[in-house]
Amino acid sequence: MGSNFSILFDYIVENYGTENTFNIFYVLNLIFGIIAYKLGFARKLPLLKSIFVYIMLVVGVFIITLFSSIAELPITESLIIISIVLGIYRFRLHRERKRKANTQ
Repeated sequence: MGSNFSILFDYIVENYGTENTFNIFYVLNLIFGIIAYKLGFARKLPLLKSIFVYIMLVVGVFIITLFSSIAELPITESLIIISIVLGIYRFRLHRERKRKANTQ
Protein backbone atom coordinates (compact mmCIF):
# COMPACT_ATOMS: atom_id res chain seq x y z
CA MET A 1 0.00 0.00 0.00
CA GLY A 2 1.28 3.48 -0.87
CA SER A 3 1.56 6.53 1.28
CA ASN A 4 -1.91 7.81 0.44
CA PHE A 5 -5.01 7.63 2.63
CA SER A 6 -7.32 5.78 0.27
CA ILE A 7 -7.48 2.00 0.55
CA LEU A 8 -10.12 1.82 -2.19
CA PHE A 9 -7.90 3.83 -4.55
CA ASP A 10 -5.06 1.34 -4.13
CA TYR A 11 -7.44 -1.59 -4.71
CA ILE A 12 -8.90 -0.10 -7.90
CA VAL A 13 -5.50 0.85 -9.34
CA GLU A 14 -4.07 -2.60 -8.61
CA ASN A 15 -7.01 -4.50 -10.11
CA TYR A 16 -8.29 -2.23 -12.90
CA GLY A 17 -5.34 -0.01 -13.81
CA THR A 18 -5.15 3.74 -13.99
CA GLU A 19 -6.96 4.33 -17.29
CA ASN A 20 -10.46 3.84 -15.83
CA THR A 21 -9.84 5.11 -12.31
CA PHE A 22 -11.72 8.39 -12.71
CA ASN A 23 -14.76 6.71 -14.29
CA ILE A 24 -14.95 4.03 -11.59
CA PHE A 25 -14.67 6.61 -8.82
CA TYR A 26 -17.24 8.86 -10.49
CA VAL A 27 -19.82 6.07 -10.66
CA LEU A 28 -19.12 4.95 -7.07
CA ASN A 29 -19.25 8.52 -5.74
CA LEU A 30 -22.47 9.20 -7.66
CA ILE A 31 -24.16 6.05 -6.34
CA PHE A 32 -23.17 6.66 -2.73
CA GLY A 33 -23.88 10.40 -3.02
CA ILE A 34 -27.42 9.69 -4.20
CA ILE A 35 -27.90 7.16 -1.41
CA ALA A 36 -26.65 9.65 1.19
CA TYR A 37 -28.89 12.39 -0.23
CA LYS A 38 -31.98 10.17 -0.26
CA LEU A 39 -31.40 8.80 3.24
CA GLY A 40 -30.41 12.00 4.96
CA PHE A 41 -31.54 15.09 3.14
CA ALA A 42 -34.22 14.41 0.53
CA ARG A 43 -37.60 16.04 0.88
CA LYS A 44 -40.66 15.73 -1.31
CA LEU A 45 -40.04 18.28 -4.08
CA PRO A 46 -41.79 19.16 -7.33
CA LEU A 47 -40.40 17.44 -10.41
CA LEU A 48 -38.38 20.38 -11.79
CA LYS A 49 -36.79 21.08 -8.42
CA SER A 50 -35.88 17.41 -8.06
CA ILE A 51 -34.30 17.40 -11.51
CA PHE A 52 -32.32 20.52 -10.62
CA VAL A 53 -31.12 18.95 -7.34
CA TYR A 54 -29.94 15.80 -9.12
CA ILE A 55 -28.18 17.83 -11.84
CA MET A 56 -26.35 19.75 -9.12
CA LEU A 57 -25.54 16.44 -7.43
CA VAL A 58 -24.02 15.12 -10.67
CA VAL A 59 -21.89 18.28 -11.02
CA GLY A 60 -20.86 18.19 -7.37
CA VAL A 61 -19.89 14.54 -7.55
CA PHE A 62 -17.65 15.38 -10.52
CA ILE A 63 -15.78 17.88 -8.36
CA ILE A 64 -15.60 15.43 -5.45
CA THR A 65 -14.27 12.75 -7.79
CA LEU A 66 -11.36 15.01 -8.68
CA PHE A 67 -10.32 14.94 -5.04
CA SER A 68 -10.93 11.21 -4.83
CA SER A 69 -9.05 10.09 -7.95
CA ILE A 70 -6.40 12.76 -8.50
CA ALA A 71 -5.55 13.81 -4.94
CA GLU A 72 -6.14 10.24 -3.70
CA LEU A 73 -8.24 11.39 -0.74
CA PRO A 74 -10.66 8.91 0.91
CA ILE A 75 -13.82 10.60 -0.37
CA THR A 76 -15.44 7.39 -1.62
CA GLU A 77 -14.76 5.61 1.65
CA SER A 78 -16.32 8.55 3.50
CA LEU A 79 -19.45 8.38 1.32
CA ILE A 80 -19.72 4.63 2.00
CA ILE A 81 -19.52 5.21 5.76
CA ILE A 82 -22.02 8.09 5.55
CA SER A 83 -24.45 5.88 3.61
CA ILE A 84 -24.13 3.07 6.16
CA VAL A 85 -24.64 5.37 9.15
CA LEU A 86 -27.65 7.11 7.56
CA GLY A 87 -29.10 3.73 6.60
CA ILE A 88 -28.82 2.49 10.18
CA TYR A 89 -30.33 5.75 11.45
CA ARG A 90 -33.30 5.55 9.06
CA PHE A 91 -33.89 1.88 9.90
CA ARG A 92 -33.92 2.59 13.62
CA LEU A 93 -36.14 5.65 13.14
CA HIS A 94 -38.61 3.58 11.10
CA ARG A 95 -38.60 0.83 13.72
CA GLU A 96 -39.15 3.36 16.54
CA ARG A 97 -42.05 5.06 14.72
CA LYS A 98 -43.62 1.68 14.02
CA ARG A 99 -43.32 0.71 17.69
CA LYS A 100 -44.92 4.00 18.81
CA ALA A 101 -47.76 3.58 16.32
CA ASN A 102 -48.49 0.08 17.64
CA THR A 103 -48.65 1.25 21.27
CA GLN A 104 -51.17 4.03 20.58
